[in-house]
Amino acid sequence: MSTAPTTTTDESPKPVAPAPTRKAALRPLILRLHFYAGILVAPFLLVAALTGFLYAASYQAEKIVYAHELTVPVGDGKLPLSEQVAAARKVHPQGAVSAVRPSPAADATTRVLLSGVPGVGEGHTLAVFVDPYTAKVRGSLEQYGATGALPLRTWIDELHRDLHLGENGRLYSELAASWLWVIAAGGLVLWFGRRRAQRKVRGTSGRRRTLGLHGTVGVWAAAGFFFLSATGLTWSTYAGANIDELRTSLGQATPSVSASVAAGGEHAGHTGTGSGGTTASTTPQDLDKILAAARAEGLGDPVEIVVPADASTAYVVKQVQRSWPEKQDSVAVDPTTGKVTDELHFADYPLLAKLTRWGIDAHSGVLFGLVNQIALMALALCLVLLIVWGYRMWWQRGRASAFGRPIPRGAWQQVPPQILVPLMAAVAVLGYFVPLLGIPLAVFVAVDVVLGEIAYRRGQRTQGGQVA
Repeated sequence: MSTAPTTTTDESPKPVAPAPTRKAALRPLILRLHFYAGILVAPFLLVAALTGFLYAASYQAEKIVYAHELTVPVGDGKLPLSEQVAAARKVHPQGAVSAVRPSPAADATTRVLLSGVPGVGEGHTLAVFVDPYTAKVRGSLEQYGATGALPLRTWIDELHRDLHLGENGRLYSELAASWLWVIAAGGLVLWFGRRRAQRKVRGTSGRRRTLGLHGTVGVWAAAGFFFLSATGLTWSTYAGANIDELRTSLGQATPSVSASVAAGGEHAGHTGTGSGGTTASTTPQDLDKILAAARAEGLGDPVEIVVPADASTAYVVKQVQRSWPEKQDSVAVDPTTGKVTDELHFADYPLLAKLTRWGIDAHSGVLFGLVNQIALMALALCLVLLIVWGYRMWWQRGRASAFGRPIPRGAWQQVPPQILVPLMAAVAVLGYFVPLLGIPLAVFVAVDVVLGEIAYRRGQRTQGGQVA
């Protein structure tokens, strides 16, 4: 008795494919986003990394290049501030005294800041450097910003911020900051989603070795990239404005000391501005009295004395140390009575205002001094290497030396609706607050859908021609 062989017919039940897990469903989408974001945004990130590296190094370069203006031999005793300002005005009578930074260390010069000087750029001041022991003027340089950047650092700062293209140029740096964290997050998900054996660098070659180097360095540097992205956005054009608006609505805006003489010692609100204009009628003798009043309130070096705009405005003396521990206390002093009319301590700042201050200063390389600057240069170097390796992997992904094959389309179709819909909603909200993330992403999706539809229709026509 023989047994007939078993046959499989079309009516036989077919095994049901298991539903894709959340991880398996999202991975192709993340891979495609990481790939294309890296390819398209990498040039902007590369420029930001290279210019950021230069800016981090500019602090030490500034000390060397401008050593004659910044430092003096230590003398027996410093002269009154009034004599130092008078000496600066004698050499540079143009413009008006807007602020004075008394010598903060034994070997440091005093800076007398003049505004309205012919030939000095808008928003910049002319810093006159005075020997505090002899009142001899050691030179003058254009200065910019709260950190007192001199020409070399100012030029590099503007290169990093806007490529010397003005407000429109700032879009490049905001685009880079908007996408850096997205690319880093996608890389982390992809790296930890791989099996441990696939993450090895030793004993590998070709594209796998490049991938191993790219992933390993990216994982170690990811936290730094998140930090640079978040802090960079806080003072960007569009996302920064949204962040400021959000902080204000939450009562977390950065306060400022009231410079109104009418404040009469009432310390409520701190809503006035401490950056009064300039006046040509400033009496240098007032500055010694103003500085003494601020010292009595506990304001130690380094400080800046902001000259009032008119008789109804007080002098503002503020600490300008942004290295750790930060000194950001400020007081307003009535020039007539020499009494403090308002005071503001950094300890009283709202939490988000403190975090913003610390974040910006760390991003700028001043919070922890040389260590901070070395860390920023290391992060910039890591980003440059990751970009180079990323493009190399794209090349190695190609065939017969053709530049890399793209990641296949249709990844979003594999994501279940219960995951895709909330994800799209979250991206829409995030894109609203970070427009240079949301707008390019929307454009990319639209173009990708159109190209996919064109490719699909061409394929249909080709198949139809073959059948015919």
